[in-house]
Amino acid sequence: MSTQTELIEQSAVELRRLIGSKAVSPVELLEACIARIERVNPFINAVTATCFERARAEARAAESAVMRGDALGLLHGLPLGVKDLEPTEGLLTTWGSAIFRDHVPQEDIELVARLRKAGAIVAGKTNVPEMGAGANSRNEVWGATGNPFDPNLNAGGSSGGSAAALACDMLPVCTGSDTGGSLRIPAAKCGVVGFRPSPGIVPSVRKLLGWTPISVVGPMGRTVEDACLQMAASAGMHAGDPLSYPLDPLGFLKPAGIDLSNLRVAWTEDFGTCAVDDGIRATMRSKIGAMRHLFKRCDKVEFDLGEAHRCFDVLRAEAFVAGMHAAYQRDPASLGPNSRANYEMGAQMSLLDSAWAQAEQTRLIKRFQATFADYDLILSPTTPVSPFPWTQLYADTINGEKQANYYRWLALTYVVTLTTHPALSLPCGLDHAGMPFGLQIVGAFRADHQVLGAAHAMEKAFAADAQLRRPRPDLASLRAAEPALTSIVTAPPGAGSSAPAAATSAV
Repeated sequence: MSTQTELIEQSAVELRRLIGSKAVSPVELLEACIARIERVNPFINAVTATCFERARAEARAAESAVMRGDALGLLHGLPLGVKDLEPTEGLLTTWGSAIFRDHVPQEDIELVARLRKAGAIVAGKTNVPEMGAGANSRNEVWGATGNPFDPNLNAGGSSGGSAAALACDMLPVCTGSDTGGSLRIPAAKCGVVGFRPSPGIVPSVRKLLGWTPISVVGPMGRTVEDACLQMAASAGMHAGDPLSYPLDPLGFLKPAGIDLSNLRVAWTEDFGTCAVDDGIRATMRSKIGAMRHLFKRCDKVEFDLGEAHRCFDVLRAEAFVAGMHAAYQRDPASLGPNSRANYEMGAQMSLLDSAWAQAEQTRLIKRFQATFADYDLILSPTTPVSPFPWTQLYADTINGEKQANYYRWLALTYVVTLTTHPALSLPCGLDHAGMPFGLQIVGAFRADHQVLGAAHAMEKAFAADAQLRRPRPDLASLRAAEPALTSIVTAPPGAGSSAPAAATSAV
């Protein structure tokens, strides 16, 4: 590669090929990523705690392995960003909470351990909302993550730091997780790929309610093939997630070959129950008009999702009560407004509420299957609004309709969560406001390979159409956000961290 910029703009799949062929050194790639982080991160604040010196030592070891002709893992030599909800050995893990400002884990969680075993090199953590609550990645430890297309706007969440880091080519591989849309929403807002796999495919060992299907971990990438690469390195059974089961992880390495002209596609603006901005509705209709010729059929369909909102309220609250009970009992004021609201909502619920929600989810899943009797995929917008200022905690009003709580605006993704079907957010040009538009692709029950294959085929078809292809941020024109993205930081990061310039300058 003639320049660092040309190098880091390559896909993760291509970078791994270049490393394996000795055309690129892992040391060279890491240094290029560090240089990009140091230059761009002050504008968007996506990367939080870093471990550059450890990463440099691992990159040198990775280079030596290549030169010796050793067998190389799927991610050998690729710098990795880890969402700050996943514990990392020796590297500050805060969950975006002041309670854990100084927390340095002694070991990697299973997801990180698998990615490192595959050869990935952890370079740093990526920003989240406190405890992953909400779709605006801001917290009192690190501040806010700005959108790469306009740092004054939000990058989504809770995997907002990962999405923004990928969009800016800071790192070729980043992790994500998803309950109500935490992979898909930031991917949509930043113009990258976020895949929510079916429960149990990638083991999620940190959820305290091991049998719940609503929370999963999954890959983010700049391309569908990059997401597949991370899936191949992370999928597979683990007893820490009782929903996991035996499977062949390498089956995800190459997207399934899908002929779009054979696909019967259904589409919706709102699943019949979600508030969606008129501008996003118009954008969705325009995008469908530009792509419908690719498919055998492309029909607008209606849905009956019952009491999906109340159902998600209960199931989400159960998970937060389980995860935050100790912290709340110790000091409710130590939790931010979103986390505290989740806990208090759940604490007021009864066994009757829980039993009803479990039964309603089962009814909803059964009704949802009716669509797949006639169609192979369902398409929708990923988010109901264009990115809004990160200073606004959430979208409290959509088309003049007051939202019931801070996460109701995530309904386009959380109703799909309730179905347990695999879903991917694919970059699909710009919206009516000139910001990235994410197309949500929902597959049939456990049809993960088909979703990835169809998304890959659509990605290739979209590349030839300026209205549909993945947008790229203009990093040369980035300007500091107003107010500063780190203005809400109240104290320095804890021991064991090496903060990038944006975080350091605020303390």
